[in-house]
Amino acid sequence: MTDMQPELTVALTPEAIARVREGVATAQNPAVRQCIELDLAELSAIAQGTADRRVSGRIRRWLMRRFIKACFRVRIENPEHIPTEPNVLTANHLSHLDPFLLLAFCPPTPYYYILGDARTLYNKRWKRWLIGWAGGVIPLERWWKEEMAVMAAADTGQDDLKPLATNIREHVPNGSSIQQMRQIDQAVQALLARGDGIMLFPEGRLGEQEGHMHPLRRGTVLYAMRSGVPVCPVAIVGTKILYFRKEITLRFGPAVYVPHQTRPKRVAIDAALAELETAFQALLPSHYEEPQGPQPLRHWLNHLFW
Repeated sequence: MTDMQPELTVALTPEAIARVREGVATAQNPAVRQCIELDLAELSAIAQGTADRRVSGRIRRWLMRRFIKACFRVRIENPEHIPTEPNVLTANHLSHLDPFLLLAFCPPTPYYYILGDARTLYNKRWKRWLIGWAGGVIPLERWWKEEMAVMAAADTGQDDLKPLATNIREHVPNGSSIQQMRQIDQAVQALLARGDGIMLFPEGRLGEQEGHMHPLRRGTVLYAMRSGVPVCPVAIVGTKILYFRKEITLRFGPAVYVPHQTRPKRVAIDAALAELETAFQALLPSHYEEPQGPQPLRHWLNHLFW
């Protein structure tokens, strides 16, 4: 799981620094901390074989679909590849809309649990309400790439960033908790064993450009290899820039079947990851152009799904 940490390649623009300040504030928000603690308690129950709190998959999909379709037009391609059995559903990641989009258009069975960054899942009140009501979240707490860049800049002499770097180190979990990672790993294995699915974004960060992906993290295929379930790729096209009634595409690909290994070997992990990367390259658009014309509610929708 440690290789899911973001790379330290980011320009410290005023917008990036503002994002860091907001992220540090989110990490200290009592409402956010409460959501994370509740999620972690649910994971402990799952690992012990106890039924967890979650809404019906059909009800969750119905609500998500109504919400998404009120704002966007969604096109589904290759529906024959939409998985109906336990799997690790993987997608490129362009916007924080992406998990809600997938939940809206994937079948209610298997029931998907979102493995994602805790602060971006809970940074807004409406997200805390919706996810708190629906359940099905596996929160990851870690430093963002922008936060790592701030700390590196402060350490190399950028004095104006030193107070912010100190706040990051003192108030933001860095993702190195072995106990929490073991707790998540045990819960994921229990979920897949009981017939549920896991949804994750293997880049470990938001992408910068339509049609392109950052290198995939090795942790992406580990859960599938340990559980003996396939990895199912889906390309999301059109969510980097959002506006009202924009057409977004979900393009599903054939499942990638990985070797079932309780203790996966490095060679097998790398081979499975290379196969998944090839599958994504076949799904992503080779040349994407934003549709021409007006972009109503662009600022509001992009901020809503930040």
